[in-house]
Amino acid sequence: MTSEITGVIVMFLLTVLLAYPLGKYISNVFQGNKTITDFMNPLERILFRFCGINPKEAMDWKQFLRSLLTVNMLWLVYAFLLLIFQDKLPLNPDGNAAQTPDLAFNTAISFLVNCDLQHYSGESGLTYLTQLFVINFLMFVSAATGIAALVAVLNGLREKTTRNLGNFWVIFTRTITRILLPLAVIGAVLLAFNGTPASYDGKDSIVTLQGDSVQVSRGPAAAMIAIKHIGTNGGGWFGVNSAHPLENPNYFTNMLEMVMQMILPLAMIFALGFYLKRRKLARVIFGIMTIGTLLLVIPAIVTEINGNPAIERLGISQATGSMEGKEVRFGPAASAYWSIVTTVISTGFGKLHA
Repeated sequence: MTSEITGVIVMFLLTVLLAYPLGKYISNVFQGNKTITDFMNPLERILFRFCGINPKEAMDWKQFLRSLLTVNMLWLVYAFLLLIFQDKLPLNPDGNAAQTPDLAFNTAISFLVNCDLQHYSGESGLTYLTQLFVINFLMFVSAATGIAALVAVLNGLREKTTRNLGNFWVIFTRTITRILLPLAVIGAVLLAFNGTPASYDGKDSIVTLQGDSVQVSRGPAAAMIAIKHIGTNGGGWFGVNSAHPLENPNYFTNMLEMVMQMILPLAMIFALGFYLKRRKLARVIFGIMTIGTLLLVIPAIVTEINGNPAIERLGISQATGSMEGKEVRFGPAASAYWSIVTTVISTGFGKLHA
């Protein structure tokens, strides 16, 4: 149990150590300072020119809100249509059926607003095309929309006016090109090299150790799983999310996914301090949120490690803690930490249902 607790502590400290410089970098991105990702400038200029956007145009709160809502309404229609016609579109090697209109609407709207309520099993309820061009797409744009809204608030606080909140399109685009995309690429590569599928092949036929023939779903899962965590999205490529051994193959990927989930929420706190030049305020917010999280994490871990009293009264040994319904590969401490943190940062999905 000591090693499990040590692993949890390492996950948290590693996240904080990475989030601090990331927060400074994010502040520089939105202040227009020189950053390591300035090589994206030509691509951004092409996008702005193609879309008829003047990147130097400042927006008041009405213009900012109108741009945000309009483009999100467009994405809702786009996602809905692809989901109800997915069986007639390419990249469907397993022959999965289309979603019903009510399920498609629920899926589209929930992923659009970053709620990510998953009323389907990923490997059977979607095709590769809709996994990538609906779910994966919405995981990027919903996270970018949320960050853009936060930056608008920060601009209002810094300028002390709602007449100049920045340009929504510029903030939104740079959030994707300078923050989400680089982090997602790094995460996806690390996941792929540790066993998460990253191919377009259909289901694989394997024979288990018991001699049973089973069909195992695959697909380009690594890319979606990376942005799922980085953008604090729910849902998953597979139905049981990160309890699935292909979505979360080993202890390293479990740590990686925990860091990816937490890094942006923490980094945005530090970014606030750098952006508004109020680092003390950022430290206070970070401290309060950390204390609140620990007040939930510590009792959860202690309780899970000590086991279930009802099971103990039955005379059943719980040498490894309360493992009923837990992710057996990583133990109760890691599962307790995962469940609390994903709720605290509003990702909202766990793996205690493994």
